[in-house]
Parts: sequence; structure tokens; C-alpha cells
Amino acid sequence: MPDFSIETKLEHPVIGLDEVGRGPLAGPVISCGCYFKSYKIQNEFKDYIGDSKKLSEKKREASFKFLQSLKSDDVIEYNLGIANVNEIDQLNILEATKLSMRRVVDKFNMENAYLLIDGNFSLSYKSYKEQSIVRGDDKSLSIAAASIIAKVHRDRLMKKLSLKFQNFGWEKNAGYGTKMHIENIYRLGPTIHHRKTFEPIKSLIHS
Repeated sequence: MPDFSIETKLEHPVIGLDEVGRGPLAGPVISCGCYFKSYKIQNEFKDYIGDSKKLSEKKREASFKFLQSLKSDDVIEYNLGIANVNEIDQLNILEATKLSMRRVVDKFNMENAYLLIDGNFSLSYKSYKEQSIVRGDDKSLSIAAASIIAKVHRDRLMKKLSLKFQNFGWEKNAGYGTKMHIENIYRLGPTIHHRKTFEPIKSLIHS
């Protein structure tokens, strides 16, 4: 269960950063940053927070509503950042992920913040101090909250896009390469929302 043990050791306000959407064949990568203004509410999270990828959709939505209520009560602040499909294809997925995270950090306008980043890469942004944490959403509540918020927003976006592009199952697979999704890419061709540098789309375009 993640907690605030990392955050409380730091003398700066902490922004926990996580992303969703590095692996899919379609759709953007979305990052979220979450800043807790108080660490005294840790026990309230027992029924909600965990790795967003492990939570059921119902549990994730309940967790998201809980985080929204904390935002309304001015306990937390969170922001989102997106790198679109064209940016992913131009930069590569890791650099596009970093771009989306930098956009998140800029929205906070907190020059003295300490960045806790889920993963094993460095953001190296401006003069921010940072720490990368592998499996950070299992350890830091700031990262775990950011993970849930990003996942809910991206899933909702992919469901919205699936209304126009109904043959790829994005409302269920969120753009990931399921058997049905890949079969229909071969059958119908890629859409404007597919990543042209990801296989099998790359080979299909250049064949």
C-alpha cells in the first residue's frame, strides 16, 4: 500500500508524476501530476488508492471521485499533460512521455517543487530536483493518485474516440493491441489516431 513516507522526508512541496498510455497502438500518452497540501489524511486512502492498472474500473472511478472531492476541499492540486500521436511518432514514446510530464509541471507554476517520477528515467527539467522510483505507484501516494487520475482521463478519451472509430474496440481496450484491434487494423487500415511508428502499423504502412 503506498503512503507518504517518501514525501514526508522531503522539505519541498512534492509533485508525484505518472503517465498512462506508453504501450497502446492508438491514442495519446497522458501524464498527471498530483500535489498533496497535507499528509495528515493518509488513513482515508485505505479503501481507494493503489496502482491504477490493478484496480477494477469501478474501483478506479470511485478512487477518482474521492480525489476530486479532495481537490474541491483544496487538499490536493492536480494537472494533466498530453503528448499527441504526432508527437509520439516524431519524438519516440519515451521522449513524448517526458514532454507530457514537463507540460504537467509547467501548469503547477511551483519552482521549488520536488518531482517524484514513476519509472526509471530522468526528466532533467529546468532547475527542479527530482527522484525516479521504479514501481512508484506502489510506494508513493502522490504517484498512485496521479496514476489513477491519468488512467481515468485516458480511458474516457479513448471511449469518446471510439464513438467515431467503432471498429477497433477502444472503449474496451483503450488502444492497446488486442487480437481484435490488430485484426481490424489489417482489415481497415490505421486511423489518424494510430501510432505510425508502432508495429504492426509501421510495417503495414511501408509494405
